[in-house]
Amino acid sequence: MASKDTTGSTAAKTGPLPFLNWGQERTEAAMAVQKTILESYEQASRAWLERMQSEVTLWSNLANKLSATHSAPEALETYTNFVSQRVQMAAEDGRRIAAESQKVAQKIAQSFGNGWPTATT
Repeated sequence: MASKDTTGSTAAKTGPLPFLNWGQERTEAAMAVQKTILESYEQASRAWLERMQSEVTLWSNLANKLSATHSAPEALETYTNFVSQRVQMAAEDGRRIAAESQKVAQKIAQSFGNGWPTATT
């Protein structure tokens, strides 16, 4: 009975020196991780730009409203409303930073799980 040659099929797929492909696979995996991280940072950058524009609008509105006040209690109420909005925005900033950090960490972990060989002992 003839035995099958299983080594020939592996050599045909990887060439005579399969370890040479290992460096290319690592490079491609590293590039994929970098691309994923860059995309995440670009999305975060756009969100923070919008956030900064809303901050400018908030401060501009405060200046306009304060200049239109006619009494100290009216100015105090205007400023109190401003501070309340600003604190709310700061809380949203904290949640956004946490969410973005978690998203980046998850993408990095997924990238390592999908394209990087694991160590064996």
